[in-house]
Amino acid sequence: MRTAIIGGGIAGLAAAYELEKARAANSAIEYTLFESRDRLGGALATDIYQGSVLERGPDSFLSEKPAAAELCRELGLGPDLIPSNDADRKTWIVVGKRLVGLPDGLMFLVPTKLVPTALSPLFSIATKIRMGLELLHPPRPSTKDESVAALVERHFGKEAVDRLADPLLSGIYGGDATQLSARAVLPRLVEMEVEYGSLSRGMLAAHKKMRSAMAARARSAAGPAASSGASDTASQPDRLKSVGAQPTGPRSIFTGLRGGLQQLVDAVTAKLNPLSVRLSTAVDAIERTASGWQITAGGRRETYDAIILATPAWAAAAMLSTVDTQLSQELAGIPYSSSITINLVYDEGKIGPLPEGFGFLVPASSGRAMLACTFAHRKFLGRTAPGKAVLRAFLGGMRNEALMTEPDNVLIATVRRELSEILGPRILGPHIEPDFVQLNRWRRAMAQYAVGHKERIERILTHVAALPGLHLAGNAYDGIGIPDCIRLGRKAARQIVGSSAHVR
Repeated sequence: MRTAIIGGGIAGLAAAYELEKARAANSAIEYTLFESRDRLGGALATDIYQGSVLERGPDSFLSEKPAAAELCRELGLGPDLIPSNDADRKTWIVVGKRLVGLPDGLMFLVPTKLVPTALSPLFSIATKIRMGLELLHPPRPSTKDESVAALVERHFGKEAVDRLADPLLSGIYGGDATQLSARAVLPRLVEMEVEYGSLSRGMLAAHKKMRSAMAARARSAAGPAASSGASDTASQPDRLKSVGAQPTGPRSIFTGLRGGLQQLVDAVTAKLNPLSVRLSTAVDAIERTASGWQITAGGRRETYDAIILATPAWAAAAMLSTVDTQLSQELAGIPYSSSITINLVYDEGKIGPLPEGFGFLVPASSGRAMLACTFAHRKFLGRTAPGKAVLRAFLGGMRNEALMTEPDNVLIATVRRELSEILGPRILGPHIEPDFVQLNRWRRAMAQYAVGHKERIERILTHVAALPGLHLAGNAYDGIGIPDCIRLGRKAARQIVGSSAHVR
């Protein structure tokens, strides 16, 4: 059984790792990993600057989704897994030229504590009244998909979209709340609206059930003396809970690696057969033949029994255009956003005291270039050199694609100016020079789950099922995070190994 893996990001690497394990047990299994760039890992890339870990792309993964941590432990990286510093976690929203904290009790964009919400300067009186009256919403059948903005505005008003939903989603997807699918991005809220009507009542009911179930499990596992004070954070399956809520238990929201996510890339790469990896080798064409899948790459034409497309959907669409026109069109229809990350390293003695917590989000309505900023030296302790502060700024997204063409010096100057305006010149004025600046551009890297995404994926899977040996993996299909990509890559490889065993 010969398998071609196209794409050397984390999804492709996870698939290759799984096939390498199978190859060790069965020499009849072969694989080739094609990567057009000169390095593996895709957006997972880390640099070390004078003892400080600088992530070029994502800096961590959700602790609640097990696939990434499980792979790290299999690779011997368990001791290097580190939790986010949630004890000091606080999320800020930029309103005008000041930072306003998210109110306590916010879950899945839903306020569950009336007093903190009523006292919060984040919302106007009109919005607070609407949030209180939201408890009276009757159940509403879900007849068709809609945008997240439409769902949130119907319950809490437009201001909640502008100051809450949009910045949170922009910080995760680089997306636009008016375009993202409620069913794909916030499925639990859609279900709650059907059952309870009020999202606040639905969230409170779900929270109560979850705590009861966790307490029962704890008592069952440890006997009568077991504590019922377990974390409820880990049980929430939606990333928005993680971004918007304050910590409620011992498990961290995010998990990183002591030396950066490059450790994961390097550890997987070390397990692969070097002869099975082809860097700087773009796949020029894919054909479906009577004998299998024919791949043309690097001037060579080879035939494989199976193929795993672990590329962005738009790249997969181009390669499959001559195989299945409709499948290609569906894949091409998945929108993508681009992003820019800028790491700035400062001497803590030269800047003023930063706000508590580890970062802030910027609403699109503010008209700024930045989407968010993380105080990286606080988010993960022990990864920054003593006396240094690392700020990670994020730009781009669906509304600011034009920034991708701006020169580096313009983008860096823009970020420094906006940081000074938001944090104040006494803290980080434009006269305070960073020790080091690193800029990274990620073009068309983040899939957008637009309205109708689930239906599109169903159509895609129907076409894929009609093409034996074809598998898709990546952030365009069933989850955008690192654990999702790992899960889908390994799943595809296991299906191939399973079909191989069945044939024999």
